[in-house]
Amino acid sequence: MERLRLVPLDDTVVFPSMTVTLPVDVGTDDRVFLVPRHAGDYASVGIVAEVVDRVRLPGGGRAVVLAGLHRGVAGAARNDPAGHLVVEVEAKPDETPPRSRTAELEREYRAVVLEILELRGDDGRVAAFLRSITEPGALADTSGYSPDLSFAQKVELLETLGVVERLELALRLQRERLAELQVRKRIRDDAESGAQKQQRDYFLRRQLDSIRKELGEDETSVADEYRKKIADAGMPDAVREQAERELGRLERMGESSPESSMIRSYLDWLLAVPWAKRSEERLDPVHAR
Repeated sequence: MERLRLVPLDDTVVFPSMTVTLPVDVGTDDRVFLVPRHAGDYASVGIVAEVVDRVRLPGGGRAVVLAGLHRGVAGAARNDPAGHLVVEVEAKPDETPPRSRTAELEREYRAVVLEILELRGDDGRVAAFLRSITEPGALADTSGYSPDLSFAQKVELLETLGVVERLELALRLQRERLAELQVRKRIRDDAESGAQKQQRDYFLRRQLDSIRKELGEDETSVADEYRKKIADAGMPDAVREQAERELGRLERMGESSPESSMIRSYLDWLLAVPWAKRSEERLDPVHAR
């Protein structure tokens, strides 16, 4: 057991091997115990951290640079003579399991995270950092750097002492991140594709307008052609009225408007429906055999 000053971290989680600068006064202590805290509730596991530097902040404040060493579990607590909370800490360093239990998890974890980095446009530095980590426990802890993980998820990762279980948890969390990023990319690509199609249709319509002008046709003749087709299509009254409203909009905005291509596509779709045709099939259940 080691007696260390407890430093609460509000809505912040530090992992082993992380280096952080905190605006706290730790006196002359060389080591402290960092414990995440949210709304007054402390995590069950913290980090034993070493004080590597003391710095002065702009404005005269003080801060310390801390390097995370390993996990720990707090025991009995008391106040020291200066009134600081000191706890007995049971060290919980990682116990490396047999390679056979972690090799596949490590490979899959790296592959998932590298795909995430590719989607995020990583310049290669984070990927190189990931490849440099050889210990499975430290590899799982790299999920703690993710800005997409919630405070609760990071605390869950911190409190998972077993290396295999921690790797499994980290892999599950990163898979969820990857799935979310893939959905976002698909939506973005679809939106860009739709915008490109609209733009392409717009330029094609402009080219068509130029051809019509060369042939002596104008927007009025196009509208008249649509009006005649609508009248001959045999549409139901409600559909015909909607088509005429859209045609009116097309006439008012003109062919130069980007929206005109959507209206014309809609009108073409309405006209393609065989409203006036009937099939010979009998759908009455009474006549079914």
